[in-house]
Order: sequence, then structure tokens, then C-alpha cells
Amino acid sequence: MAKIEFTLNNKIISIDEHPNRRLLDVLRDQLLQTGVKEGCGEGECGACAVLLNGEIVNSCMVPLGNVLHKEIITIEGYRETKQYQVLKEAYSIEGAVQCGFCTPGMMIASEALLRKNPHPSDKEIRDGISGNLCRCTGYNMIIKAIKRASEEGEGLW
Repeated sequence: MAKIEFTLNNKIISIDEHPNRRLLDVLRDQLLQTGVKEGCGEGECGACAVLLNGEIVNSCMVPLGNVLHKEIITIEGYRETKQYQVLKEAYSIEGAVQCGFCTPGMMIASEALLRKNPHPSDKEIRDGISGNLCRCTGYNMIIKAIKRASEEGEGLW
């Protein structure tokens, strides 16, 4: 056990936990960030995606000790932003949500992409969300949603 401090959704967290415990498990089980999902547990599906110091990571692959003094944003924290509202509306208009399991991770991937490239091409969007699997919606509607958000959220990213 070790005392590990980090920032979660703009709040300082201090937790006594084994540093090898998966970040995903701590987020869900102890910090009640249930928007972070476990899909594959192997870093392949993106359902557990979070922003770690502004970069997208699969929390199932991150040992808790690696977040010491770092900043984590989950979908719960992200939904408090203007960027989220723009993406949410775009996803809704374009029909880019069906079952919803992949949506939190897909939204985090969208944010990470738009932070780096506020006006991505279709190919750049495909590359940007390539670590996130969606079995229901299909990627064309998600690509359209991200494209719409990039246009309607001018100046946010």
C-alpha cells in the first residue's frame, strides 16, 4: 500500500492503495467513476479511456502508481465542459449513439483528437478514434458527429 495523490476531474485525491492496482478498478470501485467501462481489459477497445495529463490512455493498462501527481479527466469530469456539450449535441444529431457502452470512451477520444487537431479530415478522425471499438452504431455516424462538433465548436479546441 502507498499513498498516491493525483487530480481527478479538478479535485485533489489522496488514496492509500497498492501502486500496481489498475487505474480502471480504482476509478470505478473506489471513486465511483462508472462512466469508465471495462470492455476488454487488454487496452484494445477504448471503453476505459480517460485523459491523463491531457493525453488519451486506456485506464485498464495504467498502474495506479503511474498517476502520482498527474491529472485525470474521466467522462464525469468532461461532461462539465462546453466541449462536451458541443460533442454531445453533435453525437445526438448524427445518430452516433446506440447502446451507449462505447460512448464515454469515444467522447474522450473525440476530445483528445480535437485538442490536437480542431479541424480534422475524415481520415484523421478515423485515425483518432482507431483505439475505440463500437459494435452498434458504425463509425460513419461517429465521424460525422466529430466533424459537426469541430465545425460548431469553433474556437473551443
